[in-house]
Amino acid sequence: MKKATSEQVFEKLQAQLKKNRNGAIKFELSDFEIIVKQNNVVGNILEEWLDKWMTEMGFSHDYNHAQSAPDFWLDIDNHDTEWLEIKAFTGSPNFDIANMMSYITEVIEKPWKLHSKYLCLKYKMDEDTGIVTVSDVWLKSVWEISCPSAKWAVKVQDKKGVIYNLRPATWYSTSTSYPIFKCLEHFLSALDYVLKTYSPTAKIGMTWRKDVVKAYQKHFGQTLDIPLWQDIAEQYAEKNEK
Repeated sequence: MKKATSEQVFEKLQAQLKKNRNGAIKFELSDFEIIVKQNNVVGNILEEWLDKWMTEMGFSHDYNHAQSAPDFWLDIDNHDTEWLEIKAFTGSPNFDIANMMSYITEVIEKPWKLHSKYLCLKYKMDEDTGIVTVSDVWLKSVWEISCPSAKWAVKVQDKKGVIYNLRPATWYSTSTSYPIFKCLEHFLSALDYVLKTYSPTAKIGMTWRKDVVKAYQKHFGQTLDIPLWQDIAEQYAEKNEK
């Protein structure tokens, strides 16, 4: 087994999918086999497939079976780097990037999480045959799949004013309402502003930005220059307003 970066895994997967993008989910019980046509199991199956595929390709990795980040550690000797998250979707991106409250805490406790890679697979499932076709695949950082929304500086799942999860932008579309974040620092700036303006996290927001910078400096030996959202918000205004 050899170590591989997320970029190397992505490049190998792209080459694999050029050969064949189709698959089927089969279930056999008592010598009777069916093709599963339930769309809600595809994401988990793709994740398990990637585990076995990486093993077949000779890529060393640890598969996280727990309901916590990441899905894969690509460096089995150092779990503080090379985090790989798998996000599968059909139609437009409708997955959760992360639970917001967990995320804001974890990036201070584990600042390397900020450099997690997200392997995003878009697929469709034929209703009649159950054939799953992976139509596209991307490897992205968190800021590259995030953007503001009409209400919040970062797009989130908001139910009756209560924020639950960070939600993705449609990063591959040219007709989105809001621009994708240009860099990690701008994403953190927007998240910092949300924490300050969302009443349940206002107290956390008083120090969160400084805490992230301190934790990042301690781990990476580099200083993050996170601007105030007010200074960059104009760059992320709704496109049709310009």
